[in-house]
Amino acid sequence: MKYFFLSEGWTVGRVWSFDGLWQVMAWRREPKIERMDLCLIEESEVLWLYCVEDAIITIEVKPSTPVANQTIGQVTLKRLISAEQVLERLANGATSCAMENFQAVIQ
Repeated sequence: MKYFFLSEGWTVGRVWSFDGLWQVMAWRREPKIERMDLCLIEESEVLWLYCVEDAIITIEVKPSTPVANQTIGQVTLKRLISAEQVLERLANGATSCAMENFQAVIQ
């Protein structure tokens, strides 16, 4: 499994696998992308943890609702992280960690 953090208010767009842009007809299913019940809070920004299957190598993300005068329309994530990297990020003293319906501060 691979992971990434995504800012609240952003959503997943296109997805790429090893053989190019994800084709639902070829794979016969949607890509497995799951938002976990865990987030980081950095400088009042909420970053949700997502888990994706190993076949996914690149993910396009974009704001859920585009806003006028917004400078960023979309971002392509090419470096998904491992479980060990997630744990390192969660253990970072500069961040707060929260779970849905439960708040915890890791320091």
